[in-house]
Amino acid sequence: MANESSAQVREQAHKRRSIAVISHPDAGKSTLTEALLLHASAIGEAGAVHGKAGRRSTVSDWMDMERARGISVNSTVIQFPYDEALINLVDTPGHADFSEDTFRVLTAVDAAIMLVDASKGLETQTMKLFDVCRERGLPVITVINKWDRPGKEALALVDEIAERTGMRSMPKTWPVGEAGFFHGLLDPQHQTMQRFRRTPGGTKKVVADQLSDAQAQAEYSDAWATAKEEACLLESDAGSYDRRAFLAQEATPMFFGSAVQNIGIEALLAFVAEEAPPPGARADTDSRKHPVDEDFSAYVFKIQTGMDPAHRDRIAFARVCSGVFERGMVATHAQTGKPFATKYAQKAFGRERETVDTAWPGDVVGLVNAAALRPGDTLYGGQRTVVYPRLPHFAPEYFREARCADAGKHKQFRRGIHQLGEEGIVQVLHSERRGAQHPVLGAVGPMQFDVVVERMRGEFNAPLHLDVLDYSFACQIDQEAGEVLTGHRDCEVVAREDGTLLGLFPNSWKLRSVKRQYPDLTLEPMRGIAEQLQYSAQPQK
Repeated sequence: MANESSAQVREQAHKRRSIAVISHPDAGKSTLTEALLLHASAIGEAGAVHGKAGRRSTVSDWMDMERARGISVNSTVIQFPYDEALINLVDTPGHADFSEDTFRVLTAVDAAIMLVDASKGLETQTMKLFDVCRERGLPVITVINKWDRPGKEALALVDEIAERTGMRSMPKTWPVGEAGFFHGLLDPQHQTMQRFRRTPGGTKKVVADQLSDAQAQAEYSDAWATAKEEACLLESDAGSYDRRAFLAQEATPMFFGSAVQNIGIEALLAFVAEEAPPPGARADTDSRKHPVDEDFSAYVFKIQTGMDPAHRDRIAFARVCSGVFERGMVATHAQTGKPFATKYAQKAFGRERETVDTAWPGDVVGLVNAAALRPGDTLYGGQRTVVYPRLPHFAPEYFREARCADAGKHKQFRRGIHQLGEEGIVQVLHSERRGAQHPVLGAVGPMQFDVVVERMRGEFNAPLHLDVLDYSFACQIDQEAGEVLTGHRDCEVVAREDGTLLGLFPNSWKLRSVKRQYPDLTLEPMRGIAEQLQYSAQPQK
C-alpha cells in the first residue's frame, strides 16, 4: 500500500458488497441475477425471456452446455455499481452435482441471497446451503421467488424457515395476494403498496406504481387487509428488522417477488447495497484475523479456462481480502514461496472481461494465465507470510475411466484432463492397474462427467470415452495400506495429482470387510460436503 492510506482502503472496502446467489436447482438463480443487473442498469434487457420458444441465454450462463440445457453448471462473477455501492455478485450452480463449485464461491463472499421456490419451500439442497452459510458465518437474505405462480402460503414459508433453520424471518416486503394471484408488494415499514405493470417476458424494467394505505385499501380491500395483518402478526412475533440479528445469522431479511417478471427486485437490490456486510477481517490458518487495511492478500477460489475460445487462456479468480491490488505488482504465492507477477489482471462481467488496474478488499480479480495457482491458494504482499485455509477435497462417489477416443489426440487429451483436474471440475486419479493413458475421474455427481465430455470435445478437440467403474467409496490411505489393497481384485489404489493415495471400494460392506481383515491399516474415509462442514469451514465473522 505504498500510495494508499489505511483510511482510503477502509473507505473503498466499505463500499464493496460481495454476495452469492444460491438455491436448490431451478429456483431461478440466473434469472434473478439478470433481474438484479437490469435494475442496476448494468444491462438494458434481461436475457431470460419467458416461454421456451423465445428463451435466450443469460449473461451468467455463458457455456454452450448451460445455454443448451438451460441450467447453470458453473459459477460466474459479475461486478456492477449500484447507488454508492460496488457489488461483486456470484451466480452459482444449484445442482447438487456441482456442490463443490458452490462451496468454493461461499469461501469468497460476505453474504448470500437464498432463493426459495414459493411452491416448493425449503428443498434438500436449500438446507445444505443454509448449513454451509451457517458454518461460514455468512448472513443470509431470503427471497421467495415465483410468487406469480401458485404456491405455499407466505406464513407457512415463514414457519418452515423457523422450524428448519432456527432463524426468524424479518419481512422487508410482503405479498398482497396469495401465490398465483399477486397484486403487488406491501412495504411493512411505510405501509405503502407497490403495484407492478409487467413488461412482455420480463425483459425490461418493470414499472411500479406507489399506492398509499388508503389507495391500496380502496382497490384491494381484502387482500390488502390480509397482507397488513400478516405482516403485523409476524412483526409482533419476530420483531422488526434488526441488522445485528441479520449479521449474527439469528434472523433473515425476507423478500417476495418474481425474478422472471422483475417484480420485487428494486427493494432487494437497495437492501444489498445498504445493509449487506462490507468486507471484514479474514482469519488465516493460525486463526489470526487480517483487517482490510493490512498489506495486500488475496484468496484464490476458482480456476476457469475456456472463457475466451480464441486464446484458450486460464484465469484464476482471486478475492482481495486485504490491502490494495495493483496490476503489475509482484506478490508472493504462499504455497510455493515464489514471487507471482500480476501483469495481466481483469475483472469479469459474465464472459466479458476488461483490464483492471486497481482492486480493493471485496473485489474479485481474474489473473490471466496463472498456471501456478490452484483453488484455495493464497497471494500476499509485504514481509509477513499470510496463508488462508485451503479448500477441502470432498469424497467422490462416482468414478469413470477416461480413454482418448482418437489415437492422434493423446497430447490434447492429457493436457485437457490435467487442466480440468486443476480447475476442480473432477478429481483426476492415476492407477498402476490402468496406466497413465487411462486416468480415473472421480466426481461428487454424474453431471460433472457431462461437463468433462463437453469441454474436452469443445475446448481441447479431444473426444473421449468414459467407462463406468463399480466404486462408490473412497478412503485416504498410506503406503502400507496401498500395498495391501493392491492385492484385492475388487479394490483399487489410485493417486491424486497432489500425491495423496486413495483406496476405492465398491460399497460400504467391502470397506468394512477390509477393516475387519486388517484392523491396523490406515483407512480414513473421505468426507462428503455435509460432513466436511464441521471440520473445514472457517467462520469469517
